[in-house]
Amino acid sequence: MSTKREKAMTPEDITRLFVERSNAGDADGVAALYEEDAVLAYPPGSVTVGRAAIRNLWAAVLARAPRFEPEPPLPTLVSGDLALTSTPPRDGAGARAQVVRRQADGSWLRVLDQPEFITPTPAEG
Repeated sequence: MSTKREKAMTPEDITRLFVERSNAGDADGVAALYEEDAVLAYPPGSVTVGRAAIRNLWAAVLARAPRFEPEPPLPTLVSGDLALTSTPPRDGAGARAQVVRRQADGSWLRVLDQPEFITPTPAEG
């Protein structure tokens, strides 16, 4: 059964759709926000590559029924068919940033997703 899902028609739509779909427990819907070969820097310290792997990761995360709250976006930077979106997270994760790309139909999908930036600790000399 194919589900007709709302497409992100602006880069900022992706964050809203992510929150809505995550809170609904829709791992397929979350994965649909990513390009086929997207790279997600999650879980912390590792990388998840590809829509199928991202879907499997989110299925495991969403099985714990976390609640996501919308976060106000910082201004989006757009250059042609690429855009950088970011939000200052409420959970103290430092920052969230995503590179999204305009698709042939005019919608946008995530290419790179860095959901957490942790402040590095100074190297000891």
